[in-house]
Amino acid sequence: MAALRLWGGRSGTVMAAAGRRLGARGKHDYDLLVIGGGSGGLACSKEAAQYGRKVAVLDYVNPSPKGTRWGLGGTCVNVGCIPKKLMHHGALLGTAINDAKKYGWDIPLPVNHDWSVMAKAIQDHVKSLNWGHRVQLQDKKVEYLNLKGVFVDQHTIQGESSKGEKTLLTAENIVLATGGRPTYPSNVPGAEFCISSDDIFWLRDSPGKTLVIGASYVGLECAGFLTGFGLDTSVMVRSIPLRGFDQQMARLVTDYMTSYGTRIFWKCTPIKIEKLNNGKLQVVWKNLASNIEERESFDTVMWAAGRTPETQGLCLDKAEVRINPETRKVVVGDGEETSARHIYAIGDIAEGRPELTPPAIKAGKLLAHRLFGKSTQLMDYDNVATTVFTPLEYGCVGLTEEEAVRRHGEDKIEIYHAHYKPLEYTVAEREAAQCYIKIVCLREGDQTILGLHFIGPNAGEVVQGFALGMKCNATYSQLASTVGIHPTCAEEVNKLNITKRSGLDATVTSC
Repeated sequence: MAALRLWGGRSGTVMAAAGRRLGARGKHDYDLLVIGGGSGGLACSKEAAQYGRKVAVLDYVNPSPKGTRWGLGGTCVNVGCIPKKLMHHGALLGTAINDAKKYGWDIPLPVNHDWSVMAKAIQDHVKSLNWGHRVQLQDKKVEYLNLKGVFVDQHTIQGESSKGEKTLLTAENIVLATGGRPTYPSNVPGAEFCISSDDIFWLRDSPGKTLVIGASYVGLECAGFLTGFGLDTSVMVRSIPLRGFDQQMARLVTDYMTSYGTRIFWKCTPIKIEKLNNGKLQVVWKNLASNIEERESFDTVMWAAGRTPETQGLCLDKAEVRINPETRKVVVGDGEETSARHIYAIGDIAEGRPELTPPAIKAGKLLAHRLFGKSTQLMDYDNVATTVFTPLEYGCVGLTEEEAVRRHGEDKIEIYHAHYKPLEYTVAEREAAQCYIKIVCLREGDQTILGLHFIGPNAGEVVQGFALGMKCNATYSQLASTVGIHPTCAEEVNKLNITKRSGLDATVTSC
């Protein structure tokens, strides 16, 4: 049995820790203890330390079912935003090489992609970020503890090292920032043969012919860059793509991916996965439209059918922290507070919060200011912009068309839209049928903008600026009076003048 000890070398039991905690001065080991070393947790801890408080971060990564491990920084740094964007960019470079010939570049075709070279470069960059986060914590005087934490009570955490050594820590305030992990199905035999997004970015060799099961943004982004690297890639969709996003835009994204070379199996659900003697994986699935069983073999199968919050192993019941039994997320209030006093939750683990890195960072910083500064500012989760980094990017901020109709009624909203062709596509003779913009507005008065949706190159860069306008309650009349930068894709947003209600052709045909 592993030894149980108190932090700082003091020996004792959980009861001894509780007695010390309730002593005459009521002191704790830390003013703030953050469980989770992802973007939100790191931001919160570093901000709190600037108030001169004693702060620690517990971070421990359980290996994926396939055994993949990584360092400090959470999902975004290691198995999310950073490696995803770099692989997406790498795939776009391949497309640019094909375009370059039309612009006079003498590049012998076809070109070949070396997965191992790309993977090593990206993995080395991620490792440099892991080290950078540790240095930043040290510089800010935040104690980093590579321990897996579980609650003993509302102020006491038991940390366990990779060697099984256990440590008791007490804190006046505790922040939960453990994020989520990919969901593996329990009802599909052979699921253990598959990888997830926790593994794809750490593969040393090409995954080869790949099936991605699930049409979340994670699934479509990964399928997109795999196709871009010239790999035979398929996506299996049970119901709808990009659930929670505007569905007209989602369909345009998948339409482009089909034209890009990604196969999409619509209305299909996996039944079982078998490992063949040649090492390939044979997937058996049911086509829900025809009720027919189908099968095909792949080199790699990747699950991308959702994420599960990391709450199960925290012993939250001992701290009386309430979770939603359906989502397993922590129930929080406007100030990120949980049902237990002095315990907070930020990021993907918190119920009703967007599963995005920037809101978690902002929420963590604001929480530190409220706890240790004189601030009362709460995180504003309205109009948070995001982008899906599929081969043709989709950026959005605000309400989807479906949500606007549900809230306000179809007669009270106006939708301006346009199909356009980026100038760069003309010489390259690229298809632009899915390049599309729409803004959702209130129909009356100056027509307050409720949502903005953009599909096209560099969508994230385009939407970021318009997100500021949304925060300032921008109206359609203000948008229309703004002069665009020519020639850009972003200027097409300022030029929107045709409504869906009019029934007119919304194709942009000239300058």
